[in-house]
Amino acid sequence: MKDTRPVNLDIATIKLPITAYASILHRISGVFLFVAIGIMIYALDLSLSSAEGFASVGSALDSLVAKLVVWAVLSGLIYHSVAGVKHLIMDMGYGETYEGGVLGSRITFLVSAVMIALAGFWVW
Repeated sequence: MKDTRPVNLDIATIKLPITAYASILHRISGVFLFVAIGIMIYALDLSLSSAEGFASVGSALDSLVAKLVVWAVLSGLIYHSVAGVKHLIMDMGYGETYEGGVLGSRITFLVSAVMIALAGFWVW
């Protein structure tokens, strides 16, 4: 029997197509948002609990670390949303070929990068 199975299964050395990176990043951003929503709900609860809580959240958001966290959450939300729109467009029957998937992934990365940069300017 001829063995034609792949020999190299090390994910770090396998050259994946751009569509795979887009899909993996979409899943990672979803998990990241699931965790981040807990932090955001805690901050919302603290800010609504009292005037002191509102002031403490406001002062905490002035720090560099908090701005980085907010920007990271916005970045995850932006990418996940843009990739989700790409999936909805593909569900309607557009871009279902390999070439269409590659183009959709490139557009997703481009639009996300521009929106993430704009979010960074907005946060700072």
